[in-house]
Amino acid sequence: MITAFAPATIGNITCGFDVLGMCIDQPYDEVSVSFNDENRVRITKILGDNGKLPYEVEKNTASVAIISLLKHLNIKKGIDIIINKQMPFGSGLGSSAASAVAGVVAANALLGLPLKKHELLPFAIDGEAIASGSRHADNVAPCLLGGITLVRENEPLDIIELAVPEDLYVVAVHQQVQILTKEARAVIPKHFSMKESVSQMGNIAAFVAALYQNDLNLMSRSLKDVLAEPYRKALIPNYDALEKAVLYAGALSFGISGSGPTVFAFANNKNKVAQIEQMIRQVLDKTDIAYSIFSSKINKTGAEIR
Repeated sequence: MITAFAPATIGNITCGFDVLGMCIDQPYDEVSVSFNDENRVRITKILGDNGKLPYEVEKNTASVAIISLLKHLNIKKGIDIIINKQMPFGSGLGSSAASAVAGVVAANALLGLPLKKHELLPFAIDGEAIASGSRHADNVAPCLLGGITLVRENEPLDIIELAVPEDLYVVAVHQQVQILTKEARAVIPKHFSMKESVSQMGNIAAFVAALYQNDLNLMSRSLKDVLAEPYRKALIPNYDALEKAVLYAGALSFGISGSGPTVFAFANNKNKVAQIEQMIRQVLDKTDIAYSIFSSKINKTGAEIR
């Protein structure tokens, strides 16, 4: 049996709606695979999902991704799948992408590594699309490859791996409420002004430049979103209080991870991370909402075999 680990991701990274994503250390999903004698793909066990995930292979992101890989390779071997779901649903942390990525990475290893890691991306996207309803790579790409990625185009797929500053830390806080991606997209206007579009483009370009120049001050100035965040933040409990608290603690920025409700901040050293965590607890301990904090540097490895 081979087990793959696929970590959480933060989509959009504030200014990069649907095009930027980055990988963090926790939480994560695990998928284990082994051969069977029935020449078909089966899901034999799902852990940690509280009965929410389907065992039907055509409906589960991990199995769909594996089947897509097998079809591409013209391999008819049977594979059993065990999914250990450790990521929360509807969290904005790329949960469905993580299962799909872990599935193809594990299956590729079981088959003797016929494909390189980056070549697995289309099959992971096939799996993730079952959950999201569309093919996009802003969570799948950083989950698989690690680091910070930019999706220049989904069709045909064009992924750019960006520089990662060494002194950059991420603090993500997940409040245990669920926001569906469909709901979060519905609140965003269909059209934007020329001024808003130009502002967003400038911020994305400056953010990418800041990564390569290792200029955290420029990065901080660039992390502004005029397209989605002004509308989505109303869906997230305690958003304004958390933003005020983490910026007061010295965070470089504050924004929504994917569709939310997870929010995140960048920090430039471990002391700032501790201060930001403390301020988050001061805000959320006054509420009745359970929460989890995940702090790490940006994960440069992405999915891996364990």
